[in-house]
Amino acid sequence: MPELKEGEDYEIEPGTGLLIFSAAYLKKRGACCESGCRNCPWGYKKSEHLKVPASSEEL
Repeated sequence: MPELKEGEDYEIEPGTGLLIFSAAYLKKRGACCESGCRNCPWGYKKSEHLKVPASSEEL
């Protein structure tokens, strides 16, 4: 597997130190992982796909 390049494939978020993949890198992977990546090139938003019961009766 090729080595990741900072600034091209990912950035380190200041303050948190989180590694944030670029949209270009995610697209190179070929498919959405449905993890809610910040730069998802497929537009997947994890919060839009979560199903939360409106009440305890729905559990």
